[in-house]
Amino acid sequence: MKNILKVSDLCKTYIVNKRQNNVLRNVSFTVEEGEMTAVMGPSGSGKSTLLYCVSGMDSMTAGSALFCGRNIAEISQTELADIRLDQMGFIFQQMFMLKNLTVLDNILLPAFQSKANTASRNDKKEYAISLMHRLGISDIADNDITEVSGGQLQRACICRSMINHPKMIFADEPTGALNRNSSDEVMDELAKLNNDGTTIMLVTHDVKVAAKCSRVLYIVDGNIKGEYNIHKYTSRSQLRERERSLNNWLMEMGW
Repeated sequence: MKNILKVSDLCKTYIVNKRQNNVLRNVSFTVEEGEMTAVMGPSGSGKSTLLYCVSGMDSMTAGSALFCGRNIAEISQTELADIRLDQMGFIFQQMFMLKNLTVLDNILLPAFQSKANTASRNDKKEYAISLMHRLGISDIADNDITEVSGGQLQRACICRSMINHPKMIFADEPTGALNRNSSDEVMDELAKLNNDGTTIMLVTHDVKVAAKCSRVLYIVDGNIKGEYNIHKYTSRSQLRERERSLNNWLMEMGW
C-alpha cells in the first residue's frame, strides 16, 4: 500500500513566558492509504497538536509532513487552505456548524466553496442527501442544528467531512461529547467509511473507540512511545477481544 501521510522528525515548540515548551519532539510515522489510525496518550501528551500539525491546521517548528507527496510545511497558506478544503475532511469533538443554516446546508457549504469540486449544485445536493441517507439522518436535512441530537449532529459532521470526496479524514475526539450509544453509532459509521477505502486518523482517549481502528500510536510527552497493529475492524463480534488486547498493550505502555 502507498503512504498517504509521511511524517519525519516533526517538532512543535511554544514559547510561554520566555520558556520553551517542546510539545512534539522528533515525531516520525506513516499512514497508509485505507488505514484507520488512532492516536492515544495521557492528557497533555501532544495528541491534538500532532493531528493539527500533520493536517496543516497548525504550523510545525521543524520536520516535515508529506501529504500525498507534498510537504505541507512548505506550502503557502492559500494552497494549504485549498488542500484542507478539497483533499481533507475534519471532524471535531465540538460540532461546529452555522446556526443560520439547516443541517443539509451546513453539509453542502464546503462543496459550494470548493473550486476543485466541479459537480453541479444539483449533483452536490444529491450527493449530500445520499451521504445523509447512508448515515441514517436524511430525515433531519431541513432541521436547524438546534433541533437535532448530538449523535445526529456528529453524523452530519461526518457527512460534511465527506462532501468533497477527501483523500483523508482527520478527527479530534469525534465521540468525546457523545454518550456511549451515540459514540458506538458514530464509530461504526467511521469504520464503514474506512472499510470502503477512506483513510482516517483520529485522536481519542477511549479504548472502545481505538479498538475499531487498525493501528494505535501511543504518544507520551511529545514522543511516540509505541504502536499497536490490529487487523481491520469488520464486525461487533470481534470487539471484546480487540478491546481486551488493546487495553493490555496500553497497560504495558503505562496507560
